[in-house]
Amino acid sequence: MSVPSFASTSFSLQFTSLFVFFILSRTFCLATHANTTRPPRQLSLNYYAKSCPQLEQLVASVTSQQFKQSPVSAPATIRLLFHDCFVGGCDASILIASKGGRKELTEKDAEDNRDLKVEGFETVRKAKEVVEKKCPGVVSCADILVIAARDYVHLAGGPYYAVKKGRWDGKISTASRVASNIPRANSTVDQLIKLFNSKGLTTRDLVALSGAHTIGFAHCKNFVVRLYSYRGKGQPDPDMDPKLLHALRMYCPNFGGNSDIVAPFDATTPFLFDHAYYGNLQQKMGLLASDQALAFDPRTKPIVLEFAKDNHNFFQAFVAAMDKLSLINVVRGARHGEKRRDCSMHM
Repeated sequence: MSVPSFASTSFSLQFTSLFVFFILSRTFCLATHANTTRPPRQLSLNYYAKSCPQLEQLVASVTSQQFKQSPVSAPATIRLLFHDCFVGGCDASILIASKGGRKELTEKDAEDNRDLKVEGFETVRKAKEVVEKKCPGVVSCADILVIAARDYVHLAGGPYYAVKKGRWDGKISTASRVASNIPRANSTVDQLIKLFNSKGLTTRDLVALSGAHTIGFAHCKNFVVRLYSYRGKGQPDPDMDPKLLHALRMYCPNFGGNSDIVAPFDATTPFLFDHAYYGNLQQKMGLLASDQALAFDPRTKPIVLEFAKDNHNFFQAFVAAMDKLSLINVVRGARHGEKRRDCSMHM
């Protein structure tokens, strides 16, 4: 049996020492790096408990006043949140204004967003101003939009629910991302389910969130084809109640007409957040083709029937779906996000 020489033993010890030193040094560096680049805090209900404890009251002071002065602020802000979250996530990118001289427009100026009511944008702008005076540079525009939308649901008669906070504002806003991520007024149920599923939302979430159409209005261009030549056949949509058809034709001619004319999504209780929308669908009184289709498709019809019968079930499902909606691709931390002082401008 051979005995190792002193020289080989010394080399082995030196190699082992160097290896251990390397491992310890790398571990120390990784630990130090981890401490200096801590992951952003998770979203939570009490995210601003110390940094801006009055946040929800500050936003409420604006939403309550806006609702009194202009009730359309409610559906406008809820729709604004939906359009924000479905395009790149809930990061307030919908609020960024396009800059003159640049070829690429922002989300706000995309064709599909040009009908968004100014009252929604004004709500966030005013709330941000109030919050900045008390808590400068702390609260994101994205969180303010989520809180304001919740406030309006409740002010219009819907459920009050707690919202998670801690979003940062996104650094990207381009019009080109919008078209493929927003439902159409004539979308089929297949198209709707596919789109909602791509955002992590279920068929039940789809039907519940569609219930936001219990308040709000649509321009004639979004449903006029149903009145005169549905699917290019020269006849009105047979799945529209005749009385509703007659009433809508009085305000929305086939050609010409006032482009500012709007009709309520819910003809029975247009200013009340309730489950009447689903009862209307059962009576063929849905305004948009995409809404009415929910009452006939076997995947969505049972859910429509359930919500039409039970307002509590609708509210419960709506709250759950809004929570999931508000968590789509949220931005966290300065590496990917920002905290805008002016919601319409990047930092």
